[in-house]
Amino acid sequence: MNKFVGSFLAVLSGAAWLAHAQSNFGDLEVLQVVPNFYMIVGAGGNIAVQTGPDGVVLVNAGSAEMSGQVIAAVQKLTPQPIRYIIDTNADSDNVGGNASVSKAGQSFTQASNTGPGGIAIVGPATILATETVLNRMSAPAGKQSAFPSDGWPTESFSQNEKTMYINREGIQAMYQPAAHSDSDLMVFFRRSDVLVAGDILDIGHFPAIEIDKGGTIQGEIDALNRIIAIAIPSVPLVWQGGGTLVVPGRGRICDQADVVEYRDMVTVIRDVVEDMIRRGMTLDQIKAANPTAGYRKRYGADSGAWTTDMFVEAIYKSLTAKK
Repeated sequence: MNKFVGSFLAVLSGAAWLAHAQSNFGDLEVLQVVPNFYMIVGAGGNIAVQTGPDGVVLVNAGSAEMSGQVIAAVQKLTPQPIRYIIDTNADSDNVGGNASVSKAGQSFTQASNTGPGGIAIVGPATILATETVLNRMSAPAGKQSAFPSDGWPTESFSQNEKTMYINREGIQAMYQPAAHSDSDLMVFFRRSDVLVAGDILDIGHFPAIEIDKGGTIQGEIDALNRIIAIAIPSVPLVWQGGGTLVVPGRGRICDQADVVEYRDMVTVIRDVVEDMIRRGMTLDQIKAANPTAGYRKRYGADSGAWTTDMFVEAIYKSLTAKK
């Protein structure tokens, strides 16, 4: 793809994004991505919402503090119950609302069970995640867990992929190890042609690679490459502005061209840091040399939860870790 076509696609992507319907629900913003598919912004990380006759599938539940508003927003979108919450990792801005949001829903299994006298047993929505998410949210016997037990995943898996068919749509929950963390999922809604990337993709910042939670720079790049391989651009009819839409962990909705640009940025910085390491430079020397030059203004931060120096340090630690 030449630079002209890439720029043209980016402009069309932005125009298409501005055309999407959006509404305000209290402190939240709800944007329609495609028919029967929405993104909730402002509850922590972005929340994806698939609606249909079988019920609601959420990707992430947001923070604990915003769970009441999330439930209210979903109930305004559809009268159908929340059936599934799919956690993309174990970060509190994604899973903190699990307990409250799941209790407002109803799982398929519990919906089909009846108690004494034929009274339906109404229970919480199923929480789906990788086993690594369950391990990070829970704790061994006698130790304090990071989250209350009613917010833990009720269905977990360790294989590369978990598939479902809900609301007449195939859903692929794909495990991407050692990216942002060791617990990342990306979720592809095949009929809607929407891929939810979770914290693998943060369009406004350098990726947060949590080394202490199993994240690696190569795993991050591998995850971005997987998104690019799945997402289909709107070629040859680029003026129609179609193609696979990608919901990031934070920020605006993207298309494949956006993810390619983001992947290239991360790869360039990785290569620069790797070259500096080969030349014997220390971490402090690498930070002082500013390997993020050219990208720092757009993606960097000197303060807050994830700074540019923290990103460079994460790359350094990932590249120098003992194999």
